[in-house]
Amino acid sequence: MTTKQSHLQKCEHYLKSLCVDIADRSVGSSGNRAATSFFEKELRSADWATELPEFDAMDWRDGGVGLTVETGENSSVPDSEKARKGSGFDVRVSPYSNGYTGEAELAEVSSVDALERGGFRGKIILLHGRIAAEQLMPKNFVFYNPEEHRRIVAALEASGAVALVCATGRNPELAGGVYPFPLIEDGDFDIPSVYMTEEEGRRLLPYAGRMVRLVSRSERIPEKACNVIGRKGSTDGAGKIVLTAHIDAKKGTPGAIDNAGGVTVLMLLAHMLRDYDGPVPLEIVAFNGEDYYAVPGQMHYLAANRDNFDNVALNINIDGVGYHQGSSACSYFGLPEHIQQKAIELLESNPGIVEGEPWVQGDHSMFLQHGRPAIAVTSAWMLEHMYDQTITHTPADTMDNVDCGKLVELAGALKDFVTAL
Repeated sequence: MTTKQSHLQKCEHYLKSLCVDIADRSVGSSGNRAATSFFEKELRSADWATELPEFDAMDWRDGGVGLTVETGENSSVPDSEKARKGSGFDVRVSPYSNGYTGEAELAEVSSVDALERGGFRGKIILLHGRIAAEQLMPKNFVFYNPEEHRRIVAALEASGAVALVCATGRNPELAGGVYPFPLIEDGDFDIPSVYMTEEEGRRLLPYAGRMVRLVSRSERIPEKACNVIGRKGSTDGAGKIVLTAHIDAKKGTPGAIDNAGGVTVLMLLAHMLRDYDGPVPLEIVAFNGEDYYAVPGQMHYLAANRDNFDNVALNINIDGVGYHQGSSACSYFGLPEHIQQKAIELLESNPGIVEGEPWVQGDHSMFLQHGRPAIAVTSAWMLEHMYDQTITHTPADTMDNVDCGKLVELAGALKDFVTAL
């Protein structure tokens, strides 16, 4: 067997282990713990010194949901609905929401101004239109949290509402390809919430002012999770290269592109660098939380390295790689001249890798916020279709989307790049 065939075989084994054998890599789940254990064992087998820093996390169980309204004489309700004794609606439990069982008057809101005017105490609010157009950042998310999102969350928490029904469409930039998307995905937000399609929201809207019954069985489960860190080379930590990928995935998705492919590249790279003993320290980090409301792995790493970011010479973050169409893409952020030159050589010697447009929706953002240079690696197709793709965060994100040849090529190119530095 040739070296390339061996790498391809490893690649397929890694992807199958992460996407098929492990059913759920969401933070706090047993599958997530199996994934981090698998990753750590692979690094150790390639003679990397490993560490598994642990932190608190929350798993979540969806027990089902139902929303009904009692129909009666109401000119605004369609005749087809009046003819039914009760109307049921297709709803989903918002991830990490509290549960709710009860009846309350339905109110509707489409703007934050209307929400702030109040009058919602004890009611169930239907959020639709402009206010539900974009997934809200979790209230304690530190990397990106627009003022408008914070304003909406604050107004909801002050509203006195007993539950929320969110009618949403598509929002690929923040929510991936899922439709409808959960407007609220936040274990720190305590008002129970469910969500539905825009079409279903339009069907529910005429019932504003009437009593509705919501039964949402949702359970928060305290758990533990960990990052995985591997180290090679000099032990003084100065001028280190940090190679990162997030190992978690959303519930309900195999997470092949997002981000088993990136984790696979790190494992391949760990074996390719088995004999590395250079003066530049290397650190491989499988972050645990990029697709999770509280980014706990990233926050733990930030706290542990608060005074050490000056020691980072370069971060290379790998996320969304291996898509079977198009090239791999490297986006550069603040590279010093000597690293920039090596990056140019990397592209020249690997025709399957191109320079990509800058993007900050990944773990390299924490290094950028600390003034460190970074290279973000993804699939060119994902960059080109960031606003219209329907794969990530959905059941469609399977191994069938991944070209193992691209992952092996990328790992080999990064190995050459790192050793040249």
